Amino acid sequence: MSFTTGHVGLNVSDLDRSVGFYRKVFGFDLAGESADEAHRYAFLAQDGTLVLTLWQQSEGAFAAGLPGLHHLSFQVPDIDAVRRAEAVVRETGATIHHGGIVPHSEGGSSGGLFFEDPDGIRLEIYTPSGADERPAPRSDVPTCGFF
Repeated sequence: MSFTTGHVGLNVSDLDRSVGFYRKVFGFDLAGESADEAHRYAFLAQDGTLVLTLWQQSEGAFAAGLPGLHHLSFQVPDIDAVRRAEAVVRETGATIHHGGIVPHSEGGSSGGLFFEDPDGIRLEIYTPSGADERPAPRSDVPTCGFF
């Protein structure tokens, strides 16, 4: 038996804000949403495949100190795609970690952009090669550790 990741469901505090953010940054299509105001959710898809379900059922901000999601990572084909994504993320005013695109480790070529969505959920857009233009943030902690 083998498994692949299906869609990911995230709790958000403001569905409309989060749908706008994820659509702008990732270019996802709105594939469906609830009509029930008491149980709000939205399906976000790419090329007809469900990628994210956003559920408006939380308050506050992401708590990195509690068990659960560490970060959500998206792979793109090359460093130019990461650069384009970085420009869009910067337009949103999102929190960006490490000052911008960085390699995953010192001397490594894979890497990307580490940032937060409007609820503080940690996100990564990375590529397998070409991210070695800048030094890694810290040599003793891989960037997937965020901080």
